[in-house]
Amino acid sequence: MEFYEEYMSFYNEWKQSKEPIVPWIVEKEPTDFAAYLRYLQEEETGENLQPGWVTNSTYWLVNEQGQIAGAVNIRHDLTERLLNTGGHIGYGVVPSQRRKGYATAILEQSLQITRELGLNRVLVACDEGNIGSEKTIVKNGGVFESQFIEEDGNVVRRFWIEL
Repeated sequence: MEFYEEYMSFYNEWKQSKEPIVPWIVEKEPTDFAAYLRYLQEEETGENLQPGWVTNSTYWLVNEQGQIAGAVNIRHDLTERLLNTGGHIGYGVVPSQRRKGYATAILEQSLQITRELGLNRVLVACDEGNIGSEKTIVKNGGVFESQFIEEDGNVVRRFWIEL
């Protein structure tokens, strides 16, 4: 709860940017912050999951100034859809905090968390053309496997990282 103001600033900046928000959880309306935090906890424990969803954990990256710079959503398992386009780890950095090494930090810390979950390898995906994200994934050991074309024509590049 102590990060309410920082989170709202993070959320509002991203909404105002009109850019796609990654990970998906950041798009969820956080005005009732206590309810939002309960939702995150339920997702992590697997309580009240929507049909076809998997248990997932969300973390925020807080920078040296105490601002939330980015977020990550870690899926503990993969459905067919996640295997094609989402992967185990979805992360993003708010526009004003990019090019400061935060994406690399988020992915590095996420890999440690996935090890603790008992995973031996993880799938990380990014849209074709997202050069910064692709470089971050490769820098963290990502090996390109294939591309997947979504229904809307978006091309997703899929990378596996051995843990």
